[in-house]
Amino acid sequence: MRGPYDLVLLAFLFFSLNLFSQQRYTLSGTITEAASNETLIGVSILVPELRTGVTTNEYGFYSLTLPKGEYTVQVSYIGFQDQSLKVSLNQDQRINFGMVEEAELLEEVVLTEDVEKVNIKTPQMSVVTLATPTIKKIPVVLGEADVIKSLLLLPGVTSAGEGASGFNVRGGAADQNLILLDEATIFNSSHLFGFFSVFNPDAIKDVKLFKGGIPARYGGRVSSVLEIFQKEGNSKELKFNGGIGAVASRLLAEGPIVKDKSAFLIGGRASYAHLFLPLFDVDNRAYFFDLNTKLNYKINERNNIYLSGYFGRDLFSINDSFVNTYGNAVLNFRWNHLFSDKLFSNLSLIYSDYSYGLELDFVGFEWDSGILNLNAKYDLKHYINDKLQINYGLNNIYYDFNPGKIVPSSEDSGIVEDQLTKKFANETAIYVDVQHDITERLSLGYGLRLSHFVRLGQDEFFVYENDNPVLFDPFQLIYTEAEPIDTINPGRGSNLANFTNLEPRVTLAYSFGQNASIKASYTRLAQYLHLLSNTSSPTPLDVWTPSGPFVEPQLLDQYALGFFKNIKQGTYALETEVFYKDIQNRIDYIDGANLIANDAIEQVILNGEARAYGLELLLRKNEGRLRGWLAYTLSKSEQRTPGRPPFEDTGRSDMETGINLGEWYHTPYDKTHDISIYASYELNKKWSFDSNFIFQTGQPTNFPVGQFEFQGLTVPFFGQRNVERLPDYHRIDISATLVPKKNKGRKWQSEWVFSVYNVYNRRNAASISFRQNQDTGVNEAIRTSIFGIVPAVTYNFKF
Repeated sequence: MRGPYDLVLLAFLFFSLNLFSQQRYTLSGTITEAASNETLIGVSILVPELRTGVTTNEYGFYSLTLPKGEYTVQVSYIGFQDQSLKVSLNQDQRINFGMVEEAELLEEVVLTEDVEKVNIKTPQMSVVTLATPTIKKIPVVLGEADVIKSLLLLPGVTSAGEGASGFNVRGGAADQNLILLDEATIFNSSHLFGFFSVFNPDAIKDVKLFKGGIPARYGGRVSSVLEIFQKEGNSKELKFNGGIGAVASRLLAEGPIVKDKSAFLIGGRASYAHLFLPLFDVDNRAYFFDLNTKLNYKINERNNIYLSGYFGRDLFSINDSFVNTYGNAVLNFRWNHLFSDKLFSNLSLIYSDYSYGLELDFVGFEWDSGILNLNAKYDLKHYINDKLQINYGLNNIYYDFNPGKIVPSSEDSGIVEDQLTKKFANETAIYVDVQHDITERLSLGYGLRLSHFVRLGQDEFFVYENDNPVLFDPFQLIYTEAEPIDTINPGRGSNLANFTNLEPRVTLAYSFGQNASIKASYTRLAQYLHLLSNTSSPTPLDVWTPSGPFVEPQLLDQYALGFFKNIKQGTYALETEVFYKDIQNRIDYIDGANLIANDAIEQVILNGEARAYGLELLLRKNEGRLRGWLAYTLSKSEQRTPGRPPFEDTGRSDMETGINLGEWYHTPYDKTHDISIYASYELNKKWSFDSNFIFQTGQPTNFPVGQFEFQGLTVPFFGQRNVERLPDYHRIDISATLVPKKNKGRKWQSEWVFSVYNVYNRRNAASISFRQNQDTGVNEAIRTSIFGIVPAVTYNFKF
């Protein structure tokens, strides 16, 4: 008589023998655009006989391991003709596909990679993808196609208003977004303080935003990951495209260095509206320029190398007495190597530099700051079989922080040159990510990231009594800066602080047939960098500081649950999600905090906590002449910093009040309601029309709650933080695209885009200030608006 354990063992051996008795072979290859050899990301490769499939990775590579047999391989991608191929799989085979564009370019599906049915089953959620043609069609201010402005039309993504830098995801701050351009970190995604983004749409191949369910290969930010890949360049023939707009123009060239083997891409963009200001006797200036570059070389079937870069600069000045400059510079060398038909690797060596400067002539000094990082990363993707894929890798980032250097602008300014103490850090991470189809209905994505952050030594480090750089006055109930009791010189070879965090991730998808599924995810993330920003200033300060002895790393736990459904075979798609985010160690500032040229920033910040939760809804129409989507988000974003409890070893003898009396208060990026509607209508081959409507609850802010007289001056005083709101924000934008008939059969292709931003001239408030009327002596509120109605014309071309 055999026992139960023997029966289990026999059953396992029988299952294993049956599994491995099947001969299995690997089908792999690269999928490119036939006209240019540009690799395509996210192409669906389906095998209907087995109801399985895979998508291409960031370099166009795919791999499927299947039992021996006869199969139909179906290849499909948005905007390209479907392909179908009969394959007799009796040995490992490498098959490359060249995709051909649809004859009607305007027939491209406007949104997202997940239109294909296979993605209903994929354990991936809280992810949105925008196609480049969609980005170029969405109406925006002054007619400039914009990646970030397009993302704002999707659920869970907002901005702090017109003229505000960056974007906010699910109630998070702008510095909590990891922005990657060809894997290199971009620290500021905005031109002209948020009017435009730094991404030239002509040079962009793929845009993907992770709001939750973030794979373990990403880390370092607690809100989102925006991953953008540039085109690789046309290795078939020389091509040009560009555009001439109301405030900026752009030109991009791409072509072969060695035909079918090596290619280049170079694109430039610049604004020129400031050139016309002197005609109106205006001395102010505001302009930007950027440059995108990329080289690729195919060594052989198993090895490819890439060199890509970006450089951008902004300048804003008022009568030359106030000059603000900032910009990003990145460079990335990548080597793709195929170890086998199942194992793909990528090695990247990345340089990223962000600089920020002020020239204050009326004060008499120039101020420069920045952050530089060097990143080495190695990623591998292992296609075990059609049911199991494993990603794993490691990376190391070295940081050099320049909090600021002050230089006198003239000999008689009275300012002494000073370099604030530089800070250094190193961040190391290893990860493993698994995508596992458990059954035909149940799929899992799970992974683990181990991150380690070292705050390295520096030339000068302040020491405080009881290690307490922020003091609390129990009589005035205010926080004050502590005076250092000593200054030490630990040197870069020493460690000031070490942090290690395990960051598990898990996502599951359970499908109901081919067209509906529920998904759930849990994500833990650690962020070791903090942006010190005074967003109330005309030019928000950008100074990054690392975690250390007085600043703990931010830690996120996010939970999400969603329902996804394709309707009428993908003609319509419905996505709904609920989420909850909890963030530890979110920094907050004491009242009256001074951030500019502060060599002891730990004296004005406290560690608090934040939370955000909400509901997201996205309904899309993907086919037909009328396409578009409706997005709605209901959410709440809050922050609090309770008083630190008394402890004998810290010297704190009284219970503190904290910030805002320790109560939860709205973050500046809390938007209760966020509604976006985008519609695109193709009238005929010549004319197409696009429109969007946006409504957002007004941004939280502070208004005076009273005033008092002091030495003949009227001084306002404020209540608790962010208890008031600006008026609700809303507007409608429209555009019409004209494709001339003469385009047909000509090498020179062109189009005219006529757009109107803010059609009904809504004067949305960027801020509201209060003053006393000089004539009547009555207090009055002054609304500041940036844009009313703005018409624009853009001419786009390619040849």
